[in-house]
Amino acid sequence: MDLIFLGPPGAGKGTQAKMLVERYGIPQVSTGDILRAAVAEGTDLGKKAKEYMEAGKLVPDEVVIGIIEERLKQSDCEKGFILDGFPRTVPQAEALDKVLEKMGRKIDHVLTLDVPEEELIRRLTGRRTCKKCGAMYHIIFNPPKAEGVCDKCGGELYQRPDDNEETVRSRLSVYEQQTSPLIDFYEKKGLVRKIDGRGEIKEIFDQIVKILE
Repeated sequence: MDLIFLGPPGAGKGTQAKMLVERYGIPQVSTGDILRAAVAEGTDLGKKAKEYMEAGKLVPDEVVIGIIEERLKQSDCEKGFILDGFPRTVPQAEALDKVLEKMGRKIDHVLTLDVPEEELIRRLTGRRTCKKCGAMYHIIFNPPKAEGVCDKCGGELYQRPDDNEETVRSRLSVYEQQTSPLIDFYEKKGLVRKIDGRGEIKEIFDQIVKILE
């Protein structure tokens, strides 16, 4: 099964993807990870990507697509893969179609985790990090025993700048603008499977498995 996994920040995509990897034995292909790996391995495309990354620029589509193509040709992707964080735009999706066509493959399902915006904000703004040891908490889902104090080392807990409400709303709005055209693109192909991302982790996973099987 060749899958694409879409979902806004805070939807729980990472957790679900890990469970899918365990169940089906197919790799999660995350753009960030493979870009870093290509740079570390010093492949030709990795060197190109490194130039852009060091200059603080976005790595252009053709380089990213090339790196993804190299990754999907590896033996662990023979039975399938879960693409995470790619494609982000319609041109990337069209380029991916061409790459897969050359390989004699196609996307089977595009899973989208739907969570209302207010719930995402509650999840993302509730994160707290320990200044001393870096331990992570959540004021609703995983609160410390004493408010503002780390259970492990007694350090002070703080809210990281990218977890404040203004930043979170801006991240969600960027995701929405980038991804809605992508969802339309895959809906026209009849590939989008919407999953309710609220509720227990296991319930959400069961929904996904039901769709895939």
